[in-house]
Amino acid sequence: MTDTSTTPDPASSRADLQLTIDELAARAGVSVRTLRFYSAKGLLPPPVIGPRRVGRYGTEHLARLSLIEELQRQGLTLAAVDRYLAQLPADITVDDLVLHRALVASWMPESAEPFSLEQMRKQAGRALSEHDLDRLAAMGILSRTKDEETVLVNPSMLHLGLRLLEVPVSLETALASREIVLKHTRALAHELQQLFRERVWEPYVDSSPDPAELARVRSLTDHILPALLQALVTAFQESLKNELRSAARDWTDSPAGQDR
Repeated sequence: MTDTSTTPDPASSRADLQLTIDELAARAGVSVRTLRFYSAKGLLPPPVIGPRRVGRYGTEHLARLSLIEELQRQGLTLAAVDRYLAQLPADITVDDLVLHRALVASWMPESAEPFSLEQMRKQAGRALSEHDLDRLAAMGILSRTKDEETVLVNPSMLHLGLRLLEVPVSLETALASREIVLKHTRALAHELQQLFRERVWEPYVDSSPDPAELARVRSLTDHILPALLQALVTAFQESLKNELRSAARDWTDSPAGQDR
């Protein structure tokens, strides 16, 4: 049974989220200068202008900013990030943005960076209890250190982990879901790179191309990777929708569903 006594309601927290630029930067773990740079490049939508002409940022801004940071950790240039974001639907939801980031992050090797508990509080937007920290540790997102005020954090998964703290599902279910995603995305990444190497790269190198042309082909990965990631997320979303529709039909046709 999951303890939800201290879990904030996701719907209400989304509706009430109105951050200043400083608060958004703190929650995302980036500098205000970086945030303004992304905005100037058109990677972030403009804020909602509130009283006293103060810009306010919502959950969509936070989710999009986290996706941008994750894509850059993956090695994409800003131009490649821009192409990736341009392919997203205009009406994309916050949950879909989080899904994109989670799947991109699952391709990343695990790494750990030291975070103070104050940094964790700023990114979460609230104080984290010992129970919260234990859940994040169980999900492999952080590990304790000898310093009680410092933890080692996997930055690629931190945003997702903080969101999972708001979802009233058991830790075991969250962990099982993560393992399924990791298992299949790693297998997919391996098969795709093997296909590209055997069908494209090796035959091309064997043809003794000009060095300048070889460098140009290598640079094409900036264009290929965003398209691959977009195709992966789109295919997953469609498959998940089909599975949910099928499960709903099975439930409706079952004796238990017909009795309701």
